[in-house]
Amino acid sequence: MNDTIEERSWVEIDLAAFQDNLQILKGYLRPGQSFMQIVKADAYGHGAKEIAEIALAQGAVYLGVANLEEGKLLRIQGITAPVLILSPSLSSEIQQIIRYDLSLGIADLDFAEALSKAATKADKTVRIHLKLDTGMHRSGIWFEEARAFYEQISALPGLEIEGIFSHFASAENDNEFSLLQETRFSEFIHALATPPRFVHISNCAGLIRGYGAFCNLVRLGIFSFGINTTAQELMLTPVMTFKSTLSQIKDFKAGDSVGYQREWTAKTCGRYGIVPVGYADGYDYLLSNKAMVLIDSIICPVIGRISMDMITVDISRIPEAKLADEVVLLGQGDPAIRAEQIAALYQGSAYELLCQVGRRARRYYRSKAHILHSSPLARRDFVSSDFGDSKLSEIISSALTQRLDSPEIGELIYREILRTFFYNKDRDVHYRKNFRHEICFERSDNPAYYRAKTTLRYQKVLSTDHFIIACAASSDILRGYILRTDVEYRWLLDSDLQLKAENFQTKAVKVNGLDLKTEIKSGEGYLEILCSHPELQKLINQEVEFEINTNTLYPTASHQFSVFITELTRGVEISFSYPKDLSHVEAVTVFSGQQRNPAIQREDHRIILKTTAEEWVFPVSGVVFTY
Repeated sequence: MNDTIEERSWVEIDLAAFQDNLQILKGYLRPGQSFMQIVKADAYGHGAKEIAEIALAQGAVYLGVANLEEGKLLRIQGITAPVLILSPSLSSEIQQIIRYDLSLGIADLDFAEALSKAATKADKTVRIHLKLDTGMHRSGIWFEEARAFYEQISALPGLEIEGIFSHFASAENDNEFSLLQETRFSEFIHALATPPRFVHISNCAGLIRGYGAFCNLVRLGIFSFGINTTAQELMLTPVMTFKSTLSQIKDFKAGDSVGYQREWTAKTCGRYGIVPVGYADGYDYLLSNKAMVLIDSIICPVIGRISMDMITVDISRIPEAKLADEVVLLGQGDPAIRAEQIAALYQGSAYELLCQVGRRARRYYRSKAHILHSSPLARRDFVSSDFGDSKLSEIISSALTQRLDSPEIGELIYREILRTFFYNKDRDVHYRKNFRHEICFERSDNPAYYRAKTTLRYQKVLSTDHFIIACAASSDILRGYILRTDVEYRWLLDSDLQLKAENFQTKAVKVNGLDLKTEIKSGEGYLEILCSHPELQKLINQEVEFEINTNTLYPTASHQFSVFITELTRGVEISFSYPKDLSHVEAVTVFSGQQRNPAIQREDHRIILKTTAEEWVFPVSGVVFTY
């Protein structure tokens, strides 16, 4: 992917930094401890799918999300690893929780009974993690009531208590209360005859502070994204960097004010730049006259009020600054622009800041300096041009699977039909329409062969000033012409006939009524008829009508004749005329498209197969006439 970014603002996600942060945090895990990667809120704004894939590759045994929709999206995106819904779920979500094989936190008996009933009816077992409230006083069953709750849940069919967990209220800075929570949780766990598979209470801060040593699972969230909310020094690297550019540069004089309500006034002369980012982009309004940005490795203060769509920065220290210079608003580059530092300027939350920045920005995923791919603008309907080719192909494949409710059929349609067109898109592949193929069998001088006269007509966008008609002596050789975009007609000659022009004649080849010049080239097992005309150059990229007439021989002993469609085609009519002494001729269709069984008409010694002009027919469809 091109590493040059040309945007008003954008967010860069450094996956190598995320991986490095995980390695640091994993160093704090005790023997026997695994980790769950928290990817709720789109992985705190970093991209849930991308973060999940890296975390799983680094050993994560579970992923944590906030609700059904987040877990469902991971499944649709192809994530098959265990996913735990951490927040309370709704009864209306139960069917989809089961369908998408999601685990969930449980702290309500009525909900658990409804889940049990639905799981039993579906003949499924749902993995659950009981949530204990050890002092956070948010969700969860109060720890003193947890034993009775555990026994009631254990008796419900269709549910597997896979884990038990709790949540520290202030692991970053309240050692006394955190130890109280830890004790309450530990006493409950150790009172169980057989603890469940997973026991977890620690978040990143709890892990760093050494809490939860008896647990075998740790939930990694904010620290893995390079944000340290404790006083302990850690060599974590911000994963997210929010960037923009200078869109205008102006001078100010002493006494000039900048922005709404004139909240900043210049004390001396200088220069300032406009950055096309504001609070609508998630750059908090409360950062007015407080924040710093990085331009050319130099820290510059934000001056004046932050507007909806713009901020102003003092660039007096950078006399060489020019339009389109990069501006780093948050992330890597200087401690002053780390999320922790920026949020502290207005007593805000680094969590909130990460989730809200870049609301109108494209996300670019990179590994150190190299950009891997991008994701589209947030908060807008699906726009295909937002995505690169590989990502769009992935979306189409996923959409087919979701719409058809069948991974197998979705993959079949994508792999066998659509992927061919995506692969060939740079070759200007165009579809045919009004495809009419007339085949007429007549008796010839040689009783072993019919005289086969064919006329093929169709419309198509002309892509070159020449094309080929191919005749092959074997199926293997003919197969080599199937995917060639410069071949408009293909014929398999009987192996007992000599491969020469007398046995395969192109009687006429026309484009928009122009009689094309034909030149024959022969080789081992093939004839190629090159069709061209000086006027074709003027018709390139225009829709034209092709007409191809051939005269050849076909063995009477074959007892069948096949017509196959090799390109996406809209509207098909195939007719087969045969001698009067053939009393029984049938047409067997092999069609894939909107209509699998096109209408078949019979006239005097003629069979006509026909779709409507609007119907699409996929490649490798066709008809076999048996006689």
